[in-house]
Amino acid sequence: MSSVISPGTSSSSTPPSASALITSTGIGSGLNIGAIVSSLTTAYGASQTTQLTNQQNSLDAQVSAYGTFTAALDTLKLSLSSLEDPSQLAAFAATVADKNIATASTGPDAVAGTYSLLVNHLATVATATSAPLSATAAVGTGTLTIAVGSSSTAITIDSSNNTLGGIAAAINSTPNAGVSASVITTTGGSRLVLTGTSTGLANQITVTPSGGDGGLASLALTTVPAQDASYSINNFPATSGSNVVANAISGVTLNLQQASAPATPTTLTVSPDTSTAQGAIDKFVTAVNGVLSSIQTLTSYDPTTQTAGPLNGNATLEGFQNQLQSILGRFSNGGGGVQSLTDLGISAGTDGTYTTNDTTLGNALSGSLASVGNLLGGTNGIATQISNLVDGYTKPGGLLATINQGLQTGLTNVSKQQTALAAQLAAYSAQLTAQYNAMDTAVALLKQTQTYLNAEFNPSANAGSGTSQSNTSLGSGNLGVSG
Repeated sequence: MSSVISPGTSSSSTPPSASALITSTGIGSGLNIGAIVSSLTTAYGASQTTQLTNQQNSLDAQVSAYGTFTAALDTLKLSLSSLEDPSQLAAFAATVADKNIATASTGPDAVAGTYSLLVNHLATVATATSAPLSATAAVGTGTLTIAVGSSSTAITIDSSNNTLGGIAAAINSTPNAGVSASVITTTGGSRLVLTGTSTGLANQITVTPSGGDGGLASLALTTVPAQDASYSINNFPATSGSNVVANAISGVTLNLQQASAPATPTTLTVSPDTSTAQGAIDKFVTAVNGVLSSIQTLTSYDPTTQTAGPLNGNATLEGFQNQLQSILGRFSNGGGGVQSLTDLGISAGTDGTYTTNDTTLGNALSGSLASVGNLLGGTNGIATQISNLVDGYTKPGGLLATINQGLQTGLTNVSKQQTALAAQLAAYSAQLTAQYNAMDTAVALLKQTQTYLNAEFNPSANAGSGTSQSNTSLGSGNLGVSG
């Protein structure tokens, strides 16, 4: 005996087609598909993501570390410039007892000495002053030829500039005239004043008016001649066309300020400038310590925290440190009492950095400044050797540039791998999303089929819920039984 279920006629209980289903993620299954896909995608790429991130962080740390090291080397290089040339290190200072009379500076050729300096009078410029005239009236037209020393300049005066102010403006706007012009006004009238721009007898002023209406002759310029400076050194008289005297004493430039009181010379002293040398050496020691401290930090390892510096065990930095310390420990082959940094009071401490004994350094500089210069400067000097060592690392195309190029290439490769991984994970995420959405759609279909079957086989459940009963085959009694 078998039974046959005849389908009912109610449209409300007919299962919908697949195309009519709502396909929002998770609607059918109730699952948070977005979170599931995200978690699975993250887990799928976790190993590669971590590996690439670690590589990038390591390379970034190395780039930064090498940047720190390079900056320390640059500072060291700057400190060497005043030590490489022995003549610059073994400098001399010139001091004038009465700075109102003169000041002095020294050059590489200076030598120690004491001199008596007497300034009789300073070098002056020539001036030319016109007769008193009206400030606003026309003076005349023509040409003013202004001769200063062996040079002359012709200036045209016409109706547009023939007042005292106009003439002054025309002179001042003429390049290389050798004078400056101004107008002064007093109770007696206004005057054109020409002042030479260079001192000394060789720069006298001559003004010649010509042509035009002849009115320029009324300027009637009166000239006060220029003069050379007059001074004496150790009672030997001398003159100079300038108040800046560069050839009176070897390696010394005098800047004459004013005349001395009669028969009252001042003292000029040229002596070794140990303060400059000491400052340069202190700067050098500080820079050396900066490099060594940088190397120690970058290559360090803390066993307590098990934390390593970004360049721990790096052969490049360790190699530089060994070469630097070898140079710092060298001895001079020259004569004199200063043969090594130890003789300058510079010694390495237990932590590897260097300290300076100022008393020992001061005594060495005062006692033998030349031998200090020979130890540090010159072809085989400590500063020169360190400078060459630093150049090998920092110059374009040098060791550090090559290393940095390699690190940048590594970062570029990591970036490409990260981009490729992101694309791979995006594709994997899309695949998972499609699969879960398909599952969600299938679950939704099954649920709606279940609802349909429940309505067919259990119509009383719908009636109890207050909904209209479907006029199905089950509800109409169309259940046929055949035997």
